[in-house]
Amino acid sequence: MKLGIRSGLILVTALLAMPGAVLAQDIKIGFVNIARLISEAPQATAAMAALQEEFAPRQRELVSMQTSFQERQEQLQRDLEVMGPDERQNAERDLRKEERQLARSLEELNEDANLRRNEELAKLQREILREVATYAREAGYDLVLGEGVFYASSAVDITSDVLTRLQNQSGSAE
Repeated sequence: MKLGIRSGLILVTALLAMPGAVLAQDIKIGFVNIARLISEAPQATAAMAALQEEFAPRQRELVSMQTSFQERQEQLQRDLEVMGPDERQNAERDLRKEERQLARSLEELNEDANLRRNEELAKLQREILREVATYAREAGYDLVLGEGVFYASSAVDITSDVLTRLQNQSGSAE
């Protein structure tokens, strides 16, 4: 991605440094705010909702395990005084074992959710970049810049146009 930004900046610099004959041609340059597209595209909302649904059963199971663990912990606290030393040691060992299992399950869920989120984000980014390229070709842009731009006036910002196309593509134009 950084190579593409550098190449774009080198191209712009080269175009600006060329003699007036080349600059006499109309060069159409646009800017796209990729972060805005990712956050506002309906495809992003749909992907996050699908991920939420995918992981909801495991999250509910984990909440149930946490509740059960807390109840056992409270029960152990109440029963400590009436337990013998061996019984107390066994109960505490079982509770620690359950706590480690709960921590492992939580870590696995987080890792799996992060992996799937990254997969969906990569897929969404590819879809958005394809749409930007399609829009740029159809609208006659010679160069479209994204990340790494320090300033872009609204005259060259095509983010809203691409967002509208993404919304239309998903069937949920707002």
